[in-house]
Amino acid sequence: MDQSTRKVLSAAVIVASLGYFVDIYDLLLFGVIRVPSLRSLGLSRDLIDSVGLDLINIQMLGLLLGGIFWGILADRKGRLSVLFGSILLYSLANIANGLVHGTTGYMIWRFVAGLGLAGELGAGITLVSELLSTEKRGYGTLVVASVGVSGAVAGGLFSGLFYWRTCYFIGGGLGLVLLILRIGVAESGMFSSLKISQVSRGNFLMLFNDRKRFVRYAKCLLLGMPAWYLVGILVTFSNSFAEKLHVQGPINPARAIMWCYAGITLGDFISGLFSQWWKSRKKAMILFLVLSGIFVLAFFTAFHASTFLFYCICFALGFGAGFWTIFVTIAAESFGTNLRATVATTAPNFARGMLILITLLFKGLMLGFSYLESGWITGVICIGIALVAAFTIEETFSRNLDYVEQ
Repeated sequence: MDQSTRKVLSAAVIVASLGYFVDIYDLLLFGVIRVPSLRSLGLSRDLIDSVGLDLINIQMLGLLLGGIFWGILADRKGRLSVLFGSILLYSLANIANGLVHGTTGYMIWRFVAGLGLAGELGAGITLVSELLSTEKRGYGTLVVASVGVSGAVAGGLFSGLFYWRTCYFIGGGLGLVLLILRIGVAESGMFSSLKISQVSRGNFLMLFNDRKRFVRYAKCLLLGMPAWYLVGILVTFSNSFAEKLHVQGPINPARAIMWCYAGITLGDFISGLFSQWWKSRKKAMILFLVLSGIFVLAFFTAFHASTFLFYCICFALGFGAGFWTIFVTIAAESFGTNLRATVATTAPNFARGMLILITLLFKGLMLGFSYLESGWITGVICIGIALVAAFTIEETFSRNLDYVEQ
């Protein structure tokens, strides 16, 4: 292994990658085993739907609040403290989820899990971006996202092999083992230098008290919006869309999600490579947004498709959503060291939170349009807004990150 490869595959990159792996493993696992776990707790079918929705919402609340908390903490106390603190919290929450015997405890620990899951990716991407050189940091974040998203595939496979409680124990155990690897991971030199200065660090309000900075932040958030339209609407409700499209056989949403995340894993890797080869985050981002639009068109024209073809389209939708690496990297590279972790941590979690608005738009459109029409109109709006943001945002590939926001 040459020196250049060793730098990219440093301890920080490996820990951040494996931490994100467990992060995504937990997110997908919860979606897949939510129904069987609630059924084993004695809930009726009607209660499973209502309580399941409450669990999703309480976890989302944890993600949103955790995004702000961990982001501010990472800019004030350090990237490493948040990276390991978030891993510890969601690992313990996973184990606790496997021990619950009632819905109240389930909700409490899904909220705690959401808090923990909110911090790992932003802190990891920020740390890797600041430790690697301008030429290599894209490869580092590529490894983090590609390895991390593959955790969804593992979560899907394990859910079919093990009892739901065991799946939670596996996730928690993996996280706790990962903490052993913290030895040898160095703190960002940029942050260490910043600590001795008097500049304001992790001031969340700074993102809103300057118009240009707020617009920059808003564009970063909007870039991630289509990913949760693709996953949260089209793939999650793939069985309902398939019925309207007269697909030749029933579609299992859990299997569709697995295919989708397999596509995201490949897409994250390819988009990261393209951004390095082209020396441009913008070009890679725009390419994958356009691909997303093409795959959405294929989705809504898949009338009478076979189940295999429909699952392949779900894989393609995931591939199109594989701009997640680029999205988070752009967010980290767009702001100074004193706000970088705050932005890199809040951006992906706020983008996840946009699913609430996207769902409201989708439901609102159904008051005047059909189910299929509402679906593709929602997609046009989400992808269109993201494309405007991508075309107008500044290029960050060659940016020197050793600066602060005043």
